[in-house]
Amino acid sequence: MAAQPDGEHPTNGLDETVHQRHRLGILTITSEARRAEFGYLREALDLTPGNLSRHLTVLEDAGMVKVEKGYEGRRPRTWVSITRSGRSALAAELDALAALVRQHADAAKRAQAAKSDAGPQSDEPAKPSDGPGHG
Repeated sequence: MAAQPDGEHPTNGLDETVHQRHRLGILTITSEARRAEFGYLREALDLTPGNLSRHLTVLEDAGMVKVEKGYEGRRPRTWVSITRSGRSALAAELDALAALVRQHADAAKRAQAAKSDAGPQSDEPAKPSDGPGHG
C-alpha cells in the first residue's frame, strides 16, 4: 500500500466521538436542519430514548451539539442543534472518510493495472498436461 504524503493513513483522521454511527447520524441530521426534535432523531436512527440520550450526552460534553428543552404548546420537547465545533468535527470526519475512499480506489486501480500488465491469468489450478506419461 502506498504511503500517504504526510505518512499517515486516512483512518488516523477519524474521530471516535464522531465516527460512531449513531453520533455520525445525529451530526449529519442536525447539520442539515436548524434543529432536530428528539423524537425525530430517535425514529430516524432507530434508537431507544435511553440510547439516544446517551449519544447526545457524549456529543454535548464534546461541545458538538446543543440540547434545548422546552414546550411546544403544553407538550415538553427536546431539540438538538449542531454547534460550530460539531460542524467542524463533522467536516473533518467526512474529509477523512473521503480520503480513505480515494486511497482505496487508487489502490484498487493500481492492483487492476498490475493484474492487466501481468497478462491473462486464471484463478483455476493448473491441470496436468496431456503429454507423455499422462493418460
